[in-house]
Amino acid sequence: MPAMNSVVLLLSVVCLGVSSQQITDSQRLFSIAVNRVTHLHLLAQRLFSDFESSLQTEEQRQLNKIFLQDFCNSDYIISPIDKHETQRSSVLKLLSISYGLVESWEFPSRSLSGGSSLRNQISPRLSELKTGILLLIRANQDEAENYPDTDTLQHAPYGNYYQSLGGNESLRQTYELLACFKKDMHKVETYLTVAKCRLSPEANCTL
Repeated sequence: MPAMNSVVLLLSVVCLGVSSQQITDSQRLFSIAVNRVTHLHLLAQRLFSDFESSLQTEEQRQLNKIFLQDFCNSDYIISPIDKHETQRSSVLKLLSISYGLVESWEFPSRSLSGGSSLRNQISPRLSELKTGILLLIRANQDEAENYPDTDTLQHAPYGNYYQSLGGNESLRQTYELLACFKKDMHKVETYLTVAKCRLSPEANCTL
């Protein structure tokens, strides 16, 4: 009997070690992803701020008024409507929404107006972030049965909607493109931060 107890104890320790290693790996991946999207959000804010500073006061006021009545193409991706729904959403759901948002900007990000040094940083960073989120999705898929594969995730057709936008287009189009990019990066940053927090049961994940 003592021998049996020893075997059970050993198996428990091994299982605990494997589980702890998985959590550690996920935490590391989440930390990298959150750092990357935080940097992208800062770049988006800077691009938007630089563009706004180039406008006249009245132009800013009118564009802001129009944008509040308009919508981003990402609104077609079903996502939490407020912070309470975000906190109730599963880790896998938050990851899949983030994946769709990031992937949808890979092409149109090349048309963002602003300094080339900033613009050139965005596309490769989006690709890196998408790869990291995909790894997290695959790592977490075992925790949710019947969840859709990444090939079936919703994607907003940004390529069609923003394909023609660029420096030669109207102020409104440029303003909307930059504002929507900033808005979407903020969404992804929020979703990944909440998902990461879920790995620490003792943490307070309140937004």
